[in-house]
Amino acid sequence: MYPRITKTTDRNGNTYEYIRLVESYRENGKNKQRTVCSLGRRDLLMVHLDRLIQLLSEPEQKRWVRSEDVEPVQAWDWGPMLAVQTLWQELGLQKILDRMGGRSKKDGVALSDRVLVLVANRLCAPSSEHGLAGWLDTDYVCDREGRRWVASWRSEQERRDSKAPRVRVESKQLQQWYRTLDKLHARKERLEKELYLQLRDLFSLKVDMVLYDLTSTYFEGEGPAGIALHGHSRDKRPRNRQVLLGLVMVDGWPIAHHVFAGNRRDSTTVEGVLADLQERFGIARVVFVGDRGMVTSDNIEHIRRQQQGYVVGLNRRRSEQIYQYVERATGQWHQCPLAKGAQEKSDPPKTLVQEVPSDEPGVRVFVVHSDERKGFEEARRLKGMRRVREALERLQKRVEKGRLKDPSKIGAAAARTLARHKGYRYYQWEYKDGEFRFFEHPINLKREKAYEGKYVIQTEEPNLGPIQVVQIYKQLMEVERAFRNLKDVIELRPIYHQTAKRVEAHIQVATLAFLLQRLLEKKLKNAGIDLSASDAMQALKTVKIVDFTLGNGEQKRTVTKGSERAARVLRALDVHNPNIPPKQEISEV
Repeated sequence: MYPRITKTTDRNGNTYEYIRLVESYRENGKNKQRTVCSLGRRDLLMVHLDRLIQLLSEPEQKRWVRSEDVEPVQAWDWGPMLAVQTLWQELGLQKILDRMGGRSKKDGVALSDRVLVLVANRLCAPSSEHGLAGWLDTDYVCDREGRRWVASWRSEQERRDSKAPRVRVESKQLQQWYRTLDKLHARKERLEKELYLQLRDLFSLKVDMVLYDLTSTYFEGEGPAGIALHGHSRDKRPRNRQVLLGLVMVDGWPIAHHVFAGNRRDSTTVEGVLADLQERFGIARVVFVGDRGMVTSDNIEHIRRQQQGYVVGLNRRRSEQIYQYVERATGQWHQCPLAKGAQEKSDPPKTLVQEVPSDEPGVRVFVVHSDERKGFEEARRLKGMRRVREALERLQKRVEKGRLKDPSKIGAAAARTLARHKGYRYYQWEYKDGEFRFFEHPINLKREKAYEGKYVIQTEEPNLGPIQVVQIYKQLMEVERAFRNLKDVIELRPIYHQTAKRVEAHIQVATLAFLLQRLLEKKLKNAGIDLSASDAMQALKTVKIVDFTLGNGEQKRTVTKGSERAARVLRALDVHNPNIPPKQEISEV
């Protein structure tokens, strides 16, 4: 802060000088100033200058310091870590891990505080354990007592002379973070169970619907043997080895996750996940909600034997039976409630559902029609048909001009063309009497048009209505959004670890970060703040800890107020006037 003299002119042309106390701050990458208070007219204050100086200096033996006498030493982002610490404690993670871990004999740091650093880094500035040191230089990251973690960098000479010149961080520090991962991994099963009990009590979870889905994440490098394998890649990285991540969510909260080998089939994971819910979490009966990749006759039969319920989507093209269900949808449609924000549109897309006769006793089948899905799938079909038609026309011209005469080569070229853009769903061809011709497929195209906008849901729950079934199934979108956040915001991918335990611990850290993100989103929503969790964390960067030296050599520390958006986020987290951390450091981690 510093004084500023401003001039104003009244209606009579008289000019007056006022002294104001001004504070500098930074918002959205720009330097700005704001007036803290107005001290009054300069000519009136000059009369009392000696007395003002005496009043300001006498209580704590301080003197008036000019702005040029203040020398800033260092500044760190403080708001993001402050928010993460608050969320961490509110979820009870600090207490849970304290019961499991204890403190290091060397520096007295609790395991909970070490794990928090890894989780906060994944949420604030995702990086590897190597990159974490750079984050410690820019953000004020501390334990519960306010002691700041300090990065340990290798000297340039030491780095060049070593066998790993690309590693810039002290090996001792890296090994400490790796040991933290190992300790966290050893406590995974117990931590998830205790965290589930905490969430159940805090948020009154409705443990009747369990959402489960899988995704994949890939490795850079070979990855650990036995778990890093090639399989169906959701990341469109078929050449990279991968692992599968199964996420279990209850009432919008992630309660457990499972890591599987990269070549594991989705459907083979269901039985183990259901057993874990019963044995570890003590959940007697649930309605299992899964996508079409989970559906096999064995899984359905297993769920029946366990007296569990299910709501699952069926793969449209896996059997003739699904097409028959779509064809039976000739009765009365029920309109589902419009999605949030859709009411404002003049012609909002609708979702309709009707129950159709099933081929199995006790099994209920629902055909759902989505206007939004129909528009997307129809546009995709027309685009694919256009591309395939143009390719077939080119092939037809080659045959007409005699450039291609061998029937086997013509057939091979037509097969390749229909394989692209799923052309076999739209067109059929024939080569007769030296003439190549193609036409719309009389069966497949009709079926494609019937499928557009439709999906089929199966359940055996007798008390669920058609609209309830659709709403329950749509909750799987929460899991899909969780996967997007894990991959894109929290940057779960790629994985560089080369041991299975470290891979699983890396994923565990990411899921804990996602849990904190979910809590932050709910608090922002409850406070009526229209910000994503990422935007909120970005706004909190304007709250900084600043160390500075006065002209008399005295060292001070202060916390900036930050932007208005940051203040709103902190109020939503119920953080008011946080304590300024002491000047203590943890140099060896």
